[in-house]
Formats: sequence, C-alpha cells, structure tokens
Amino acid sequence: MAIQRNRVAGVNIGVDVGKFSLDFHIHERDVHWSSENNEEGIRYSISRIRRYNVERVVVEATGRYELNFAQAAFERGLPVVIAKPLSVRRYAGAIDQLAKTDRIDAALIAEFGAKVQPRISRSNGKNLRKIKDLLARRRQLMNIRVQELNRDEVMGDGILEASYRRILKALDKEIKWVDGQLSKAIEKESSWSEKKRLLKSVPGVGDVLAHTLLGDLPELGTLNNKQIASLAGVAPFNRDSGKLKGKRRIQGGRRSVRVVLYMATVSATLCNPAIKAQYQQLVAKGKHKKVALVACMRKLLTILNAMVRDQKEWAA
Repeated sequence: MAIQRNRVAGVNIGVDVGKFSLDFHIHERDVHWSSENNEEGIRYSISRIRRYNVERVVVEATGRYELNFAQAAFERGLPVVIAKPLSVRRYAGAIDQLAKTDRIDAALIAEFGAKVQPRISRSNGKNLRKIKDLLARRRQLMNIRVQELNRDEVMGDGILEASYRRILKALDKEIKWVDGQLSKAIEKESSWSEKKRLLKSVPGVGDVLAHTLLGDLPELGTLNNKQIASLAGVAPFNRDSGKLKGKRRIQGGRRSVRVVLYMATVSATLCNPAIKAQYQQLVAKGKHKKVALVACMRKLLTILNAMVRDQKEWAA
C-alpha cells in the first residue's frame, strides 16, 4: 500500500554525482539515500526510484561520472534531465544556499528540478556516446596540433624542428584515425545518413561540421531559427538599460558547435554564393568583419536547420 500511495503525486529527484558515490533526494518526500556509483549501486537506486511517479530525475553534468547512471535511467524509461552545473549554482545563489555537502547538493538539485522544471534531456545510446567522445577527442587533438604549430613557428628553426615535425605527423595520423572512426559510427545511425548527405550538399560544409552538428546539435531541424541560433550560441542578446543602448553580443550556447561553425563559415564566404553575398554586403555597409562573420554563421545555421526540417538539398 505504501508504494501505491507514492504513485499518486509526481516527484522530482535530485542526484549529486561523485566519482565513487551517488546521493539522491526526493524533493516532495524529503527522502535521502546514497549508493555507490557502480553497476550494483545504480541498479538498486533505479529500482527504488521506479516505485514513484517520477516527473524528472535531475543530474548535474560532471563530464563523465553521471553517464552510466543517466544511460541506465534512460533505458528504464525514466525522465532524466542532465542539468548544467552553472544553472544549478545560479539557482543556489538566488535562494542564498551557501552550504555545500553531497546531501545538501542532492536536495538542492531536486528543488531546482521542482521549481525550475528544466526540459527533459534526450536519450543517448552507446553509439551516440561514442560519437560524442570521438568528437571531443578530435577537438583535443586539433588544439594540441595548433599549439605545436605555434611552437614550431617560434622555436622550430633549429635543432627542435625535427621534433615538432614528428609530433605534427603523429597528430595528423591520429586525427585521420579519429575521422575514420567517426564516419563508421555515424554510418550506424541510419537516421543520420540522409541528414549528413543533405548537410554536405551545402558549399562550405564538410565532414567536420556535419559530424559536429549531428553529434552535438541533434535538435537541428526540430527547432525554429531563433531557438537553434540560441542553442548554438550565435544569437545576439541585447544589453540595454535605461538610456544606455549597449552592443548586441552572442553568448552561451554550445561552444563545440560554434567553433566548428565559425571555421566552416569562413570557408563558405569564399565558396558559398549566398553566404559570400551576405558577407560582402555587410562589410560594404561598414560592419566589422567579425560581426559580419557572426551574422553569416547565423545565416548558414538557419539554412541548414531549414534543409534538415524540410528534407531538401541545397539549392543555389
């Protein structure tokens, strides 16, 4: 009978994730428990959670440690929210919650879920996790490559030149291997093959941008232009107060998407007639080149969003 009573009202559950442990708090019941962050502990906690009528299970994104629990919860049909730590901390600041322990954090996350009601996250299967990991690894390798190129430019004119060249050669080989693994992983996602073909029909869009959009911006084609631009971090925000009219600036969004989109847009200003025309028009009007590029990034993204939504190839 107790279990049946628990099912009457929906509950919000907060999960504080540690490397070795998980702390849970049910906001509406003021119930707390802990388990180990391993297969056995996760199985026990999910079994306990499923006794309730759950509105959402809110987990802070830690980078990796939350993934096993989140995936297991998704597989059992639980409504999981993977929340940004910054959003939770801002909520804590708003309610003057300064104390911090695992138990307090779990209660705070549960309250955040109940009051703010964040959107339920999408489920990522093992192959999607693999794609995201490969994309992250590619970014890491590219960053290292840029660093080595910069060092080579400054110090590579003497005895160290051969050392830099060996490292760059090894990095190029590793990046090529990651790209190959990415292509294989994306081929396994049958629904992505057509999207990738559509995206690559646009001049200036190559494998890197297509893979990044598919892996890091799965909402492409399901949101309106303003929403997708905001999600990618290319939507300008006003900074006005009273008589002060500040400059509109982009902020937030998914940095991994924005960085790759920027590089693709630079290429598109040379080879894509629509993007090239807009860029030249904005510069001719006196816009700063970076401002013009951001506007072109937004235009390119909205074009891609519409193409995926309407299932139509690029038409010049």
